[in-house]
Parts: sequence; structure tokens; C-alpha cells
Amino acid sequence: MAEPLLEARGVIKHFGQVLALDSADFAVYPGEIVALIGDNGAGKSTLVKTLSGTIRPDGGQILVSGKAVHLGSPLDARRYGIETVYQDLALAPDLDASANLHLGREIYLVPFLKVLDRRTMRRRATAAFKELGVELPDVGAPVASLSGGQRQSVAVARAVAFASQVIFMDEPTAALGVVQRGRVLDTMRRVRERGISIVLISHNMPEVLAVADRVEVLRLGRRVARFSAADASVEELVGAMTGALEANGHGAPREPGADGTRPADAAGQAGPEGEERE
Repeated sequence: MAEPLLEARGVIKHFGQVLALDSADFAVYPGEIVALIGDNGAGKSTLVKTLSGTIRPDGGQILVSGKAVHLGSPLDARRYGIETVYQDLALAPDLDASANLHLGREIYLVPFLKVLDRRTMRRRATAAFKELGVELPDVGAPVASLSGGQRQSVAVARAVAFASQVIFMDEPTAALGVVQRGRVLDTMRRVRERGISIVLISHNMPEVLAVADRVEVLRLGRRVARFSAADASVEELVGAMTGALEANGHGAPREPGADGTRPADAAGQAGPEGEERE
């Protein structure tokens, strides 16, 4: 089995008296879409922020290609080829698509005078959108004038343009219609075909099964199950999220598949009952 591109081992994170991550494990393998799911308060956001350098863990290890690393900031994560598409997209609505693609990574004609090389930025943006099959009416139009799906595609294209390893996508289709959701999922598949792995955080279980290769489940700050998406059902995913698989006796692990995952791996117990988690 291939070595994980990005891995969390026994990651712990406290917020005061609240234990948000309780020895959490997670792994992303090359060229896959892996979904990270869990009920509200399961610790998904905290784990993603830890792996993308936004917050620092109190314990455990983060590994990139098998080597322990310290991610002190999102810039550290970017140096390892890790990008994040946040739920709010983090776009500048008054700037055009090409400017948003290069946000924070602008190209200058005269660097010390901060004179932008708009022609080069637009050319590169047009090529990046074309490569992902993203159709925009005008790359020079303000992002505020684009549809929700088009704005999402701009945010994804920005991440793809600079990521070399992993892209985290937080609820990428939450506010989109059916047609727009389909286009975003198609974009995700194209990204995977380029060899970049995607971590999908979503509450839409049918969507998860439609696009993901694997699914990892968090509950009360710990990974409680792993699934091969091809062998899983919505009922199994929901059962793992809520603890019903363990409670009713249907959570017994089956034999690992060829990729080493289990349709339901219930190893690891939940943390103390009643604790609040992020």
C-alpha cells in the first residue's frame, strides 16, 4: 500500500477544558478523494485547521510523505503543497477572476512599485480555468457578478494552481443548486486526475459516495470508522457518525479490502460523554 501523502497520528487539541481532538488519526493517499465526515462537533474543522497549519496541535504528529513536520501557519502548509478551499471561499468580490486566482501571489511588472502584470496574470488564469474545464463569461469580470458555482470553481482553480499534494475542500457545494453541484464535483474529479489528492468535508452523504474513493469518520474527536466508498451505504455512514453501528452490533469490522481500508473500522472508543467539542 502506498505511503500517505499527509497523515495525522494521535493528534490532540484542547480549547480550555474542551477536548476537541482526542488522539485523532487521519490519512490522505496519493491520487484520491477522501471524505472526512462527522456530526456537528465531531472535530472535523479542528482537524482540518490543524492539518492546514491554521492551528497548532497540543500533541501527536503530522507527517508529510512519511516525515514528521511542523505546520506553524498556512504558509508552512503551502510549502508542502497543501491548499485549502474554505466554505466562504475567501474571494475578493470586487476583483476579477484572474486577480482572485493570484490573490496573495500577484505577479508584478515592477515589484518595488507594486505595478501588477495584469496581462500575464490573465493569461495564466485563462489557462488554469481551461485546464479544469471551468467556463466563465469573462475572466475580467468582478467575481461578485459570477454565479455560486462559478465562484466555487474560481476558488478551486486557485488552490489547484498552487497545490502539489493535497487540497482541503470544506462543504464546497453547500449553497449550490443541482446543476452547479454537478459541475463542482466534475471539477474535483479532474483535479484528482491531475494527481492531486482532495479531502472533502461534507454533510451530504449521497454526494460523498458519488465522488469519494474513501471515507473517514470522526466522532467526539476521534476517527471511529473508515470505509471504501464503493462498498459503503448512506445508512452505514450515518450509523458510524452517530455510533449506531457499535450500539446495535452492526459495526463489527469486515475484512480489509485491497487498499487496506475496512468498510467499518470501529477501533477506538469515543471520548468522555457530554464533552463539548468544536
